[in-house]
Amino acid sequence: MSAIAHASVEQFLAELAHQRRASPHTLTAYRRDLETLLAATGDADAKSLQPFQLRRQLMQLHARGLAPRSLARLLSAWRAWYRWLARRGEVERNPCDGLRAPKQPKALPKALSVGQTMALLDAPAETIFETRDLAMFELFYSSGLRLSELAGLDLGGGLDLQAGEVTVTGKRGKTRIVPVGAKGSEALRRWLDERAALAKPEEPALFVNHRGGRLGTRSIARRLDRWAKRQGADVHVHPHMLRHSFASHVLQSSGDLRAVQEMLGHANIGTTQIYTHLDFQHLAKVYDAAHPRARKK
Repeated sequence: MSAIAHASVEQFLAELAHQRRASPHTLTAYRRDLETLLAATGDADAKSLQPFQLRRQLMQLHARGLAPRSLARLLSAWRAWYRWLARRGEVERNPCDGLRAPKQPKALPKALSVGQTMALLDAPAETIFETRDLAMFELFYSSGLRLSELAGLDLGGGLDLQAGEVTVTGKRGKTRIVPVGAKGSEALRRWLDERAALAKPEEPALFVNHRGGRLGTRSIARRLDRWAKRQGADVHVHPHMLRHSFASHVLQSSGDLRAVQEMLGHANIGTTQIYTHLDFQHLAKVYDAAHPRARKK
């Protein structure tokens, strides 16, 4: 490690502490990240490094298992130090300009297995509120609705059980028609038979609360979580999990990404592709059935 570069780092950190009142935690993180840089350069002068050399260092650290978030923090410290050196005239330009850390992988929303979903939805309703709840949960899973879309449904507006479909208005005011399966239609009919006992006169909402008004999104989410726990679920079940389960299960059965995109109301198919994390056994079955070199003669 270059003693000159090390002294420069200490001077930079001292300025951060006294002039910018950086916290001890920030100073510790900066020192650690800059020492990583100096250690990686060996005998080379860190002040003379070129962008391609720094990019290579990032790639090597990534290959060793450093997470994208850690690399982004590392690069931020490097960039700040080189910016400080540039202001002092010790480097001509900041070699970190234009460099980007690897993208943080998107966390996939969790899906229930088919068995877990069936256990959740096959439990019997014993009260009028549970009849309502099961109708909502079936509709989530049957049609892949967003929470706001389901909460916003009105009686007589959008729901057509005879045709087996529901019309909803999603993001950016985009309207779409999605199918309602047999189980969903059955649960909705049971709820509609009892809805009048709860709803206020002239209340348009399809799903109403104990006061007869529209059931809110938070209440729907709480009812689902409570219901799932009563059925023995060992995970927190929320409305988007049922939407995600809908997408995953339809994709696993059909492989039709475009159809799922339409049903989910995604403007960009890239958004729908997060639902394509099929389990290996399913992929293996598809491969064995479809690939010419995998078929047994």
